Order: sequence, then structure tokens, then C-alpha cells
Amino acid sequence: MRTSLLQYYEKGIKYLLGLTAGTSILILLLIFFLLFREGIGVFTHTGVLDFVFGTTWLPASDPPSFGALPMIAGSIVVTLGAGMIAIPAGIGIAVYLAEVAPRNVREISKAIIELLAGIPSVVYGFLGLTVLAPLIKDLFNLPSALSAFTASLVLAIMALPTVVSISEDALDAVPREYREASLALGATRWETTVKIVLPGARSGLLAASMLGLGRAIGETMAVLMVAGNAMIIPHSIFDPVRTITADIAAEMGETVRGGLHYQALFGLGIILFTITFVINLITDLIFAKTSMHKRGASS
Repeated sequence: MRTSLLQYYEKGIKYLLGLTAGTSILILLLIFFLLFREGIGVFTHTGVLDFVFGTTWLPASDPPSFGALPMIAGSIVVTLGAGMIAIPAGIGIAVYLAEVAPRNVREISKAIIELLAGIPSVVYGFLGLTVLAPLIKDLFNLPSALSAFTASLVLAIMALPTVVSISEDALDAVPREYREASLALGATRWETTVKIVLPGARSGLLAASMLGLGRAIGETMAVLMVAGNAMIIPHSIFDPVRTITADIAAEMGETVRGGLHYQALFGLGIILFTITFVINLITDLIFAKTSMHKRGASS
């Protein structure tokens, strides 16, 4: 009788977890369906290639022109800039906290990092606009510091808690026996960290990096405040840019529901969704390749 109840309990948990997973997939499909339904009209009017690679965005002209390439380029430049700052710095901080820092320093640092993660993005944007931008302007002698570089710095600071937290968890997940065996064989603490711990935590570090990039590419308010909002293709990191998310936030209130401009903004949402999907797909492929190598090595 007891065994039968346990079997029903296990089946119930199994079905509940399956329902949760299925609900997540359903929500994702509904989001894509909504974006596609609302944004397909602009691709019919403008053409997919003209919309993606066009360089002119003039929704109020007659006829209107919708070219998203400046915003795509701005999003990529700002996101890559933030990643180049946040990923090495975040992994370095995580290595220090997991492998070097004393326990009390580690606990205090983790509390501060978690506090940084909870600060609203508009606060980061305000600090970037009033504190960071004037410093960059004076440091590089620029006419205006509202640029892709300033936006990248602000986004790097915002993405840093995500990278640090997940990277530290990945490093902690590496078995302690690996470290002890390496040290017993005569390796230094630094050699153990670089050659044993970091390769062992590779999958988690990659996940931290991808989530940090996802945090950066999806940010809206801070970028809207510090990027300069110029509808141009940047030729320098110090050029002002406008990202996809910033344009959607800035223009959605000016559109007529169902109009061509409205559809164009949803078209931008489709592009952003596609970029995020590609990043996640690449991450999954790297994970799969890493798992295959591990299985091959173990066999």
C-alpha cells in the first residue's frame, strides 16, 4: 500500500514538472506568435532585407522609411562592449571570492553584489548620466560623452552581479578533491586554479557570460539615458547610438495601434528575439560539444 502511494506521488511530481516545462515552452511560443502577428505587416510593406539592412528610420515621413540597421549595429556594439568589460572582470572577481578571499570578505562581498543586482536600472542610468558621463567627457576630451562607450560601461556594471554570482556558483561546484589532488601533486595554488578549477567550471562560466550578455542586450532605460540616441551606424565606440530596446521604449507611445509604425516596432522586437535566440542556441551547442568531449574522455 505504501509502495503504491509512493508511486502515485512520484508520478504526480513527474507530471507537475512536465506541466511546468510545457507551460514555459507554451509561453515562449505565444510570445513569438504575438511578435510575429503584430510585426509581419512591416516586412510585407518594406521587405525583410530592406528592413534589416536599411539605414534610414523615418516613421513620420511620407512615405515612411523603416531601416533598422543603425539600431541593430548600436545594440551589438553596446552589448559586445559591455561583455568585454563585465565578463573578464566578473570571472576574475568570482575566482577571487571562490579561491582566495577569506570567509568574512567573501560573505560581505556577496551581500554587496546581491545589493547591486537589486538596484533599478533607471538608477544606474541616472548615475551614468550625472556622474560617469562628465568624467568620461573630461577624461577623453569629448564634445559629448553620451555614447556607446558610456552605455557599455553602465551595462557592464549592471551585468557584473549576474556574471559574478553564477561564475562563483560554477567554481564552487568543482569538487574539492580536484584541488587537493592537484596541490598534492606539487601544483601551486595559481596553477590549480587556472588548469584545474577554471576548466572544470567551463560550462558554468559560459552560462554566466551568456546571461551577462543577455542582461546587457535586453536593457532599456539605462541605455536610453546614456547612449545618445543618435540614429546612425557607429564608426567609433565614442559615437552616440540608439539600441533596439531604447527605440521601442521611446517610440511606442507615439504609435497608433495596428499602424505601420506600430508594426515596425514589433518588427524590431522580432529581430531582438532572433538575436537572443541565436545567442542561446550557440550556448546550447557549445554545452552539447563540451558534454560530448567529457563523455568521450570518461569512456
